[in-house]
Amino acid sequence: MGLFKRKKNGKFTNVWWMCFTADSVQHRKSTGTSNKKSAQKILNKIETQIAEGKWLDIDTAKFHDFDELMQRYLNEHSKINKAASTYEKDLSMKANLEETFKGMPLDKITSNAIVSYKNKRLTEGVAQNTVKNELGMLRNALNIAQHIWKWIRENPFSGLKLGLKANEIDRWLNPEEEKLLLTAAEDKLFGTLPDIILLDLHTGLSQEEILNLKWSQIDLTSKTLRTTRKKTKKKDRPTRIIPLNAAAVEILTRRAKVRSLSGYVFFNTAGNKIDAGKLKKTFKKAREDSGIASFRFHDLRHTFATRLAQRGVDLYKIAKLLGHEDISTTQRYAHHCSESLRDGVEILDNKATSVLEEKPATLREKRKRKKG
Repeated sequence: MGLFKRKKNGKFTNVWWMCFTADSVQHRKSTGTSNKKSAQKILNKIETQIAEGKWLDIDTAKFHDFDELMQRYLNEHSKINKAASTYEKDLSMKANLEETFKGMPLDKITSNAIVSYKNKRLTEGVAQNTVKNELGMLRNALNIAQHIWKWIRENPFSGLKLGLKANEIDRWLNPEEEKLLLTAAEDKLFGTLPDIILLDLHTGLSQEEILNLKWSQIDLTSKTLRTTRKKTKKKDRPTRIIPLNAAAVEILTRRAKVRSLSGYVFFNTAGNKIDAGKLKKTFKKAREDSGIASFRFHDLRHTFATRLAQRGVDLYKIAKLLGHEDISTTQRYAHHCSESLRDGVEILDNKATSVLEEKPATLREKRKRKKG
């Protein structure tokens, strides 16, 4: 009995394996962990089961818990593959999940436990979309634990229907709210917040794109901006070319007069990129000071798209500007597009009215001709 590491392509793998004998049969099994102390605990538990005659077959789900699952998922998956802002959201959702699942062995995270968590959160008044996202992260982590790390045999989410609906948030600024928000934003976030808000309203960039924006991406001569969204699922993420309108050009021309060595368009007092958490916190404060209700930073992007749709820009162009891979994501703005067509059908009303007004006169002329 003991722990060992396997060789692959001439190199030892990170994961510890264990060798033990049960019922006169020697077994070699992966512990699923690169931590030697955790691997030793798993082996010790198996040895105890064998000694007590309770061992039937290894189920490593008993030897890994929620805390270990989240730590590995966040460090090895979320932090590497997701945008910084999304990673921060995952950290926040993990804090909510651990109120129920902290220290729980993975074999105890059953379908019933998941449903109980859902009901508990909804009873607390949490939005369905929030609960949906929290359990969605847990589902993803367990999927990796099942298929990659081999910690569990089956995902408890398999075949489970939770009936949670995503929030259809369709919030955008009207002109009066925009003025209030910009006034409240003055002198906030190293004096950059008003320009960040305005540039977002005229480009539709995501928070990540705004904070990562560098002068090397901007061509004021051709009035264009190049950007790439990390959130896109494609490995070779396509670059978007966003045309800059007069308002965006004015903001960037003014900011170009004072640049930092880091090259970021928006920077802190040290000349470095502004922290996403700092932006979120400061924007929330400005929103509260303005008296505007229920408005997030991401809703600036919705405002950009909504205003385009209301002015008759077709959904395909809006999707391209926002960087949506699938136009179905842009369909939420379709009702604004249909509203922008109202002027077109009203022209028919005007035409019909003029025809009705002229008809009696035309009939009188015809009658005169007949009499003549």
